[in-house]
Amino acid sequence: MVARSTAGTREAPVLTAGSAALKARLARVERRQSVRAYALILPLLLFIVFAFVIPIVLMLFRSVHNPLLGQLLPETLAALSHWDAEQQPTPPEAAYAALARELAHNYTQQTIGKIATRVNYESDGMRSLIMQTGRRLSRDGEVLRQQGSWTRALMRIDERWGERDIWATLRTVGQRYTLAYYLAALDRRFYWNGAIVVVPEQRRIYVQVFARTLWMSLLITAVCMVLGYPVAYLLANLPPRGGNLLLIMVLLPFWTSLLVRTTAWVVILQREGLLNDLLMWLGLIDERLQLIFNRFGVAVAMTHILLPFMILPMYSVMKTIPPVYMRAAQSLGATPFAAFWRVYVPQSAPGIGAGGLLVFILALGYYITPALVGGPTDQMVSYFIADHTNRSLNWGLASALGGLLLSVCWWSTGYTTA
Repeated sequence: MVARSTAGTREAPVLTAGSAALKARLARVERRQSVRAYALILPLLLFIVFAFVIPIVLMLFRSVHNPLLGQLLPETLAALSHWDAEQQPTPPEAAYAALARELAHNYTQQTIGKIATRVNYESDGMRSLIMQTGRRLSRDGEVLRQQGSWTRALMRIDERWGERDIWATLRTVGQRYTLAYYLAALDRRFYWNGAIVVVPEQRRIYVQVFARTLWMSLLITAVCMVLGYPVAYLLANLPPRGGNLLLIMVLLPFWTSLLVRTTAWVVILQREGLLNDLLMWLGLIDERLQLIFNRFGVAVAMTHILLPFMILPMYSVMKTIPPVYMRAAQSLGATPFAAFWRVYVPQSAPGIGAGGLLVFILALGYYITPALVGGPTDQMVSYFIADHTNRSLNWGLASALGGLLLSVCWWSTGYTTA
């Protein structure tokens, strides 16, 4: 018995060592599988980083980065940094002298247009002031200087150089990192004393545009829910043959170009289009209706385009709901409507939420359809982002508008998830 006990004692370390070796081999196998899995997803990860993450980060950085005036007017901004606007209505002579030298130099180097354009984004009329002053200084700078100080010389060119707000605007625009673009996207600006004020009424457009974008997105999402729920219910409960045919019809718009579908609605909804012809032929109207280039046309076209994005998530959830639940509820005394409302609809809620979120986010960023079917007062935020990117080249404001739109998408995603 002692010998057996001794033998058993000797075998225990051997089993422990074998167990440790087995664990080590399993760990190596798991690491190898993990490395293989990461290697397989690495191309997709790199694509997401370079195609989505980096552009978004650069967009957000550009919305607060403002280096132009710091590069072209460094001496002027340095002189203005010591100016107390509350105590002195105009900056010191050093600021006037530095501005005169740098405007004349930038006019000669043909870079003054960049200064004028950037400052004009902040305050109307500044472009003509900057260009006129630079032209006079490059031509008659020395003559003007001999007649007195640079303060008098600049005010002789244009009396607006004696206004405090002009110089405060230069100092504000000259900040390397600023929230001025975001304020402009919310119809606000910095006042000469640093306070945030509302821009004049004729320049207030972006708050109204954001409200219009949110309203249209919510409206289209609600309409898609109302129209898409019965279709998704039919898809989930029809026999396979009929369900597959209906699913093909739902997927058919994906095989057609977005531009073609939008142009088709232009043909259908115009005053001489098919819908007006049909209504006139049926005698329902006596005069042709304006159904396009207004908000009605935008809502109809966007609902048609986004409806499949609502149907498919709801269908995928409804397909997993067992039909016996409805029959069980009815067997327990519930009416068909009560069984549907209290048993079926709550189980389909995840599909409704997923489809609503998808349609809402897609509607927020739509550009082509409102641009082709809507009128001037029906354009959404994406139109102004494209306009500032391609036409006015105000990339800072375009980035700020995009950042605010992105924050709305993130908020809606977090709210729906919660």
